[in-house]
Amino acid sequence: MKSIINLLRQLLFWLLFFALSRALFIVYHFHFFRVENVTAAELFSVFYYALPLDLATACYILIIPFLILTIQSFRSLPCLNTINKTYTYLMVVLYAFITGGEIGLYGEWKSKINVKALRYLENPSEVYNSADSTVFFILIIITLVLAGAGIYSYHRFFYKNIHRPAKPWQAVAFVLVTPLFLFLGLRGGWQEIPINQSRCYFSQKNILNLTATNNAFNLYISLFENAKNLHNNPFTFYDPATARSTTQKLLTVEKDTTLRILNTMRPNIVMLILESWSADLIESLGGEAGITPSFAALEKEGLLFTKMLSSGSRSEQGMACIFGGFPAHALSAITLQPDKFIHLPGLVKTLRKQGYHSSFSFGGQLIYGNIKGYILNNGFDRVTEGSDYPDSLTHGKLGVHDEYTMQHLIADLKTEKEPFFAALFTLSSHSPYDQPMEEVLDWGGNERRYINSAYYSDRSLGQFFAAARQQPWYDSTLFIIVADHSHNSYRNHPYHTIAYHSIPM
Repeated sequence: MKSIINLLRQLLFWLLFFALSRALFIVYHFHFFRVENVTAAELFSVFYYALPLDLATACYILIIPFLILTIQSFRSLPCLNTINKTYTYLMVVLYAFITGGEIGLYGEWKSKINVKALRYLENPSEVYNSADSTVFFILIIITLVLAGAGIYSYHRFFYKNIHRPAKPWQAVAFVLVTPLFLFLGLRGGWQEIPINQSRCYFSQKNILNLTATNNAFNLYISLFENAKNLHNNPFTFYDPATARSTTQKLLTVEKDTTLRILNTMRPNIVMLILESWSADLIESLGGEAGITPSFAALEKEGLLFTKMLSSGSRSEQGMACIFGGFPAHALSAITLQPDKFIHLPGLVKTLRKQGYHSSFSFGGQLIYGNIKGYILNNGFDRVTEGSDYPDSLTHGKLGVHDEYTMQHLIADLKTEKEPFFAALFTLSSHSPYDQPMEEVLDWGGNERRYINSAYYSDRSLGQFFAAARQQPWYDSTLFIIVADHSHNSYRNHPYHTIAYHSIPM
């Protein structure tokens, strides 16, 4: 029992220490919060939205104390008390330095501390020389005070020495039960996708999202995503002059051949992003007949692009390409690196300047690939995800299925101010393919369930357009239907082929 109480006291300490570090950041940079017109309610919300990621970070830190307490549950070894406290002191000092570095960094970079900042530590004299001396010493004092306060409070109020082993049944219970709770805490719960920075994103004011994101967790992700290429660019294939010349040739337009197809210069825009749709689902693109009849009917009313290729093979890569024009690359996804994507242009940012009201809808949770963080940074006025839909709607394992999210979008757009930009990301054509209808297609081999899920999504698409045609905004709306990426099909194309990555639009 003492081991459990000891671990819980350590957990409470870390949550409070993280909150204290966050409060110091807010106080130091309070003028930035005022510039962003942050309200008191929004400021306090930071601490609420920070809790899940703080809890996950604390659980990672507590793995070592858990192992020490496990030994102490069976054997009395006084030296382990010292080891446990020393470990925590080191973690406190490390986190204090991360916080101090981030406080100093934010004023210049407007981002959290990341792997790029650590690279400058290779030349500490440059770091000192490039900083204002007064600011530098203030940050050192803040770091030392934070570390000292953490060590003192931990020693004085939280850690209690264990002098004798627990009762056998208590020791066994501690060893069997505690790992389960640590595991749930560090991955953020039972959900299919482990926790990441998206869990802390809740506002269009990026400073609030960054403040809510745990410093250590964010730095770890930055290191993990970039560790292999800290000192080299793996994508350097041309010298700069050749690359510039080639790019200019590709972008040169000898004659403007643009076709004007719209009846208004400021149309509403509805973008339907189809999860994992391969070109093999579309008969006119070479696929088998009968999989997507609703899409086939829409082809007669619009323009079909017959040579579309996906950029990457994951949804987070597709979102960055669709909304930011950022191509996928082999090592990471730009959505996983908030310190980078905040500097990128975005489609929604551009539309907002033109007076558009924007929304993004998805039946699942956008935490995957930090898509939510990227979407909010893009400037969407309203983001609706799985937990925002009524519980009465039919849910699958991943979230609310397509027919219901599309119905919900129709209802939302009835009250949306024009011009609007509404994006909806479908879900049902993603495994585990538990769409709420019986399978219609009895062929497809290893991808039979996939093509049946696409059939369901296509049926939902047809129902959506039937409802949309009854709306007063329909005639002044541009509809864009595009896949986020492709998927293996019943033809089992090799991954490296064009056929595998072909998608409909």
